[in-house]
Amino acid sequence: MTTMETRTLGRTGAQVGVVGLGCWQIGGGWGDVSDADATATLHAAHEAGTTLFDTADGYGGGRSEQLIGQFLRELPEADRPFVATKCGRLADPFVPEAFTLQNLRGWTDQSRRNLGVERLDLVQLHCPPTPVYSDDAVFDALDTLVSDGAIAAYGVSVETVDEALTAIARPGVATVQIILNAFRRKPLERVLPAAAQAGVGILARVPLASGLLTGKYDESTTFAADDHRTFNRNGEQFDKGETFSGVPFGVGVGAAREVAALASQAGEGVTTAQLALRWILDQDGVTAAIPGARNAEQARGNAAAAAVAPLDADVLAAFERIYDERIREHVHGSW
Repeated sequence: MTTMETRTLGRTGAQVGVVGLGCWQIGGGWGDVSDADATATLHAAHEAGTTLFDTADGYGGGRSEQLIGQFLRELPEADRPFVATKCGRLADPFVPEAFTLQNLRGWTDQSRRNLGVERLDLVQLHCPPTPVYSDDAVFDALDTLVSDGAIAAYGVSVETVDEALTAIARPGVATVQIILNAFRRKPLERVLPAAAQAGVGILARVPLASGLLTGKYDESTTFAADDHRTFNRNGEQFDKGETFSGVPFGVGVGAAREVAALASQAGEGVTTAQLALRWILDQDGVTAAIPGARNAEQARGNAAAAAVAPLDADVLAAFERIYDERIREHVHGSW
């Protein structure tokens, strides 16, 4: 097993590798991923030094958690990764009033069963309705679950900067998960400084802008009908910003070509995806990036970004120019 640089995951106190594994892909919503490929992805990430897996009860209706649970049972206790899960998206109706102690207990109990653990390492509210972040009763309920031993710590996954700032102000929030990548720079301005000051961990999700920042797509690229990159481009199913970080596909493809041209400056053999992940890791206040993967090769490639040297000033300036010239007008005023 490869050793990876670690950082402290906010108020959890846990040491986690700087490149985690986002496990949405192995649950569903990105086209078909077989159980065999999903299991191979988990093993490859772990062998490459990944010690943080991020999942949710809603990924494939529990499939992602269940696959991780099976994987955990194959490992010695000392080798198990830190598993962060999320809850709340299964609320029906999906309204603030659904976030009660009873429901939170039910959701977390199901995640414990899916993962095969007595206590969850970290539970994150999964992009709940905005009023939830200001509801004392919700966080009192989460404190109760900590006291009961059902969860070790809790955090939030957010859509907007303002939601992140509201959560960071709460003393029990250990982590904030937020979309952060070279095409979504707004959190650098206020969220990362506030989190650093409060000792809150930052998990950068959608770090490759739904694959745009791999540099592998062109204007003619298409995706499967059951892939959110087909069915959610305009926010038909959930927040538009979750798909390509809210960047129009053609705009993103053009900008990604410019990013790809910078890869050679980051070192021999560095891929566009590894360059984009390294950019995230170089931002003050980031704990880890959590790229997803559909197969073992992608998992190994993403993990290798942790070994890429910090980017020099010229490359960082080029990233900023690409954002300002191509991306800013499409996303910076939102989220």
